[in-house]
Amino acid sequence: MSFSEAVRRVSSFEPGAGRLKPRASSTSSTRTVSLDGDWMFHLVPGLRAMTPGFEAPAFDDSAWTVLPVPGAWQMEGLRAPDGTLLDHGQARHGRPAYTNINYPFPIDPPHPPDANPTGEYRRTFDVADLGDADWVLRFEGVDSHLTAWLNGVELGWGTGSRLPTEFDVTHAVREGRNVLAVRVHQWSAASYLEDQDMWWISGIFRSVSLIERPSGAIGDHFVHADFDHETGEGILRVETDVTAVVDVPELGVVGLPAGESLRIPGVGPWSAEAPRLYAGVLRGEGESIELRIGFRTVRVVDGLITVNGSPVRFRGVNRHEWHPETGRTLDPQTMLADVLLMKQHNVNAVRTSHYPPDSRFLDLCDEYGLWVIDECDLETHGFGQVGWERNPSADPMWRPAYLDRIERMVERDKNHPSVIMWSMGNECGVGDNLRAMAEWARRRDGSRLIHYEGDYDSPYVDVYSRMYVDLDELALIGMGADERTVDPRADAHRRSLPMILCEYAHAMGNGPGGLAEYEELFDRYPRLQGGFVWEWIDHGILQRTAEGPNTGQLFYAYGGDFGEVLHDGNFIADGLVLPDRTPSPGLLEYKAAIAPVLLSIDGDGDGLTLAVRSRFDHVDTAGLVFSWLVEEDGVELGGGAVEVPPVPPRGAIRVRLDDAVADLARDASGEIVLTVRAAQAKERDGVPAGHEIAFIQRILADAQQGDFARRVPVTVSADGYRVGDAVFDPDGRLTRLGDLPVLGPRLDLWRAPTDNDNAWQGQAKVWRDLGLNRLEHRVVRVQPEDDELTVETVSMAAGREAGIRTRMIWSAGPGGELELRLHLSPVGRFDTHLAALHHDSARVKRGTVPRLGIRIGLPGGEGTLDWYGLGPGENYRDSRLAARLGRHRAMVADLQTPYVRPQENGNRGAVRRAEIFWPTGDRLRVTAPSGVNVTLRPWTSEALDAARHTTDLVPDGRLWLNLDLAHYGLGSASVGPDAFPAHRLYPHTCSLLLRLAHVR
Repeated sequence: MSFSEAVRRVSSFEPGAGRLKPRASSTSSTRTVSLDGDWMFHLVPGLRAMTPGFEAPAFDDSAWTVLPVPGAWQMEGLRAPDGTLLDHGQARHGRPAYTNINYPFPIDPPHPPDANPTGEYRRTFDVADLGDADWVLRFEGVDSHLTAWLNGVELGWGTGSRLPTEFDVTHAVREGRNVLAVRVHQWSAASYLEDQDMWWISGIFRSVSLIERPSGAIGDHFVHADFDHETGEGILRVETDVTAVVDVPELGVVGLPAGESLRIPGVGPWSAEAPRLYAGVLRGEGESIELRIGFRTVRVVDGLITVNGSPVRFRGVNRHEWHPETGRTLDPQTMLADVLLMKQHNVNAVRTSHYPPDSRFLDLCDEYGLWVIDECDLETHGFGQVGWERNPSADPMWRPAYLDRIERMVERDKNHPSVIMWSMGNECGVGDNLRAMAEWARRRDGSRLIHYEGDYDSPYVDVYSRMYVDLDELALIGMGADERTVDPRADAHRRSLPMILCEYAHAMGNGPGGLAEYEELFDRYPRLQGGFVWEWIDHGILQRTAEGPNTGQLFYAYGGDFGEVLHDGNFIADGLVLPDRTPSPGLLEYKAAIAPVLLSIDGDGDGLTLAVRSRFDHVDTAGLVFSWLVEEDGVELGGGAVEVPPVPPRGAIRVRLDDAVADLARDASGEIVLTVRAAQAKERDGVPAGHEIAFIQRILADAQQGDFARRVPVTVSADGYRVGDAVFDPDGRLTRLGDLPVLGPRLDLWRAPTDNDNAWQGQAKVWRDLGLNRLEHRVVRVQPEDDELTVETVSMAAGREAGIRTRMIWSAGPGGELELRLHLSPVGRFDTHLAALHHDSARVKRGTVPRLGIRIGLPGGEGTLDWYGLGPGENYRDSRLAARLGRHRAMVADLQTPYVRPQENGNRGAVRRAEIFWPTGDRLRVTAPSGVNVTLRPWTSEALDAARHTTDLVPDGRLWLNLDLAHYGLGSASVGPDAFPAHRLYPHTCSLLLRLAHVR
């Protein structure tokens, strides 16, 4: 292929040439030769450097590199030839690059840049006994432009990275040795359609296979399997392009001619809650195809999305395909791990953002039960940076490429019962090409709904879809009272549609907060049929440090770590699971928020009742078991089963709890907590028996608080003060508690900003402007009085007048316990100074603070925290549904959440009592009768704030204990709303009672 022809192709509006028509993915009886494995690979910097004649069978590629297929060359290049991870900064085949919206090349459509890395691949394979069959070469996914040759014969070229491409190779394949050559360009005109907030990586990243097509083979097939919820009948019809019959032995169907409909009584319908599949076979003269049939009907009825006659609620996630070592190349075990994690965390739906996934993932959604919005491989978000000028969605020259992409997605995935919506793409602006896609999809498949979020008039879709809507507007949408357009007809149409949030609750870093408030609105307004959290996984890339204090340790890289000129930092790390698929606290919170049963406990000592409200849409609660547990100060007193009759879908019931519950609470002196759990009765759809689905707690009796022991006098010396066993310096700072050296408490208003705090809608810029990260502390007075030591300070930042007056009143009992009565009150004005910076007086507003509390420095080492409060995981004021009141224990290292970019983490709220243990046998006991927020770290908040990666964090020889009255909420401001008003923290007068004791 000449240079000029290569330039023409990579700049063409056309999606390809020489390809076969798209068809459904299938498991067939015919021969398939997998071409996955080791290929020879050569990377050149651009089209002018292409290797002449590399496609010739006799070409000598012995000097080339061996590269595994499937895989992305940038990801594989981060490892040595023997597979070991290279040090960060080393790479053999280019580097990954991350942008969210911006194209990493000039916006000059349809032309790609001259700097166009091009991968040349060669693979030798053998085929025995070709017979008289035709043969097809199938690529499941190649990014972004491929040209293929077999035995020196050009087959054609194609684009559409995350969609299959097939070529007829009958004329080129040989018995015996064959040589397949593929040239892949990283950039092409198609790259303008693939700006999907992800790493830009390239190559043959999905499987390649050679497929036999004997005479009479089935070219394509379409399984129509509707369910009549009124009669309980399934309606089966299978379309093919050849004469064939259908067998479904379990239903007694034998020899049903393709094209004919059959009503089958008594079938089990398919839903995400009960994914009933029937095994079938489509038999043609030359081929048999396995069928997995799920009977279900999707409709919009009275403005609601229904499946099998019942409205549905989406408790979903947006899922990119990602693995920290292989990129978008996932093996079956990884895909299954995703599905099982979703099912075990109450997730029932997936939006395949923003492209069709590996089709094997959809097989798993069919099998285990997940609603799927299948999204086209399309996003043009970068044109928004130039006012959507020349956006392909509105340019007729691009229409063939748009239609090609929707056709290839629909045809590949049309037989998956889990797929209930076709999405036209994501963030592509508006334009008639999108309408043309929707019209084509509706003509081809009227059994599914049409989705696209970016056109708010919603003229050609079946669902009104939005992103990151705040609560006030969402309530208006739920009531049908929102108005967006000047065209009353368009506005009325949009308000008649069901509504979903295709993205909300941005899960970047520590967050999201406020999930409970969204769920409350979804419950209140039927029109709001749920949403999809952005997103499933942090797209970190596993790296190993090459220098610094943690040389050789592993960390996860993000945008900018590979020298990108243009990048969007750690915005790529915004998932509910960490890069290694460890559930984040955000996923645990989401699980609790979207629990399919809502539990509440009512009543008093005369009798307690459990209310169970089902959020299931299609199944009752017969598959769940319920139990109760009573604890005193975290110690179990007793428990038992709760007999709950099956609750129908969306139904409710009340049952009386065992009288033993109240009996256990009567004579106790501690805090009595009742916990009721709903768990899986037996394994189902990947959720094991005994797995907790939901829980509720109620405090039945408060702890009886005793008076503080008789106080001992304060003694004064030249070196400072002594209060019982506690020693203070002349400035009133605690230096020793018994034998335990302490860097005494000081006011702390700062936290290492979360990703949400740092966002443009977040609060970090306000906090920094107020100087909360650089407070200076002035001692106002140190006053000993009999049995109390009063220490008063004022804390402010240089150049600012806003601060906090802190009054600490210390006293001690004869047993060595030290009591602190802490009083905080704001001084000065907390108005932000951002107005002066922006010359906009309207920006003057009352400033918030990230935390209100104190910090204490303790001896370092391998400490352990044992606490009675909320846990076991971290929790914050707008993210504590998953936390339960009880007794918990963890090593200091395990108290930290290793977010890809270090930030505030690890808080445990409502802590009544805590003990810190050291290997030396020392213990520090902390008591807070009204509850306190506790964090314990081997580094300061300032060090946490300065770190870019987890490997930047080095223990500084102390443990830093924060005891806080309150924190600012987490919110979702990295894209969505900031913490909701009830969860914001403003400077205010407040008090806290603490007791400290050193115990050996």
